[in-house]
Amino acid sequence: MMNSITPIDTRLLDATSERARHSPRRRQNHNFHRDGDASNRLLNAIAPASYVQPHRHCDAARDETMVAVRGKLALIVFAENGSIIETCTFAAGADCVGVNIPHGTWHTVLALEPGSVFFEAKAGPYQALTDADRAPWAPAEGTPAAAELLAQWRAMFR
Repeated sequence: MMNSITPIDTRLLDATSERARHSPRRRQNHNFHRDGDASNRLLNAIAPASYVQPHRHCDAARDETMVAVRGKLALIVFAENGSIIETCTFAAGADCVGVNIPHGTWHTVLALEPGSVFFEAKAGPYQALTDADRAPWAPAEGTPAAAELLAQWRAMFR
């Protein structure tokens, strides 16, 4: 039996973005991998109101690659103490279309335009973030402090 392809087209991007817009976290994955696969491959739709708590992937096999498929995004890289040490914007069709993030790097990503979607790849199988992966100096998702910090970050890219 032959497997069917999954077109990554406007319909899929729109549907994933719409689900992100209505989700409590203001982001939504569309996974191409199955549970237990050796690699994670997914679309990640993210709305400008989504706060991604700074985190890192401690596992030496967990470098992470993000490529913009639609919209414009920003990556912020942090030092161990939470100070910003690097930023990068990337957008579909721009000079910079994506980023590769080495394991152990504290980072966050934010959408700079509505409807932004990026393709994400990293080693699998899927593992939820642990306390060691979450930045202890960053507010938790859903808190007023997180909303305030997101507003500060967004202002950096205006």
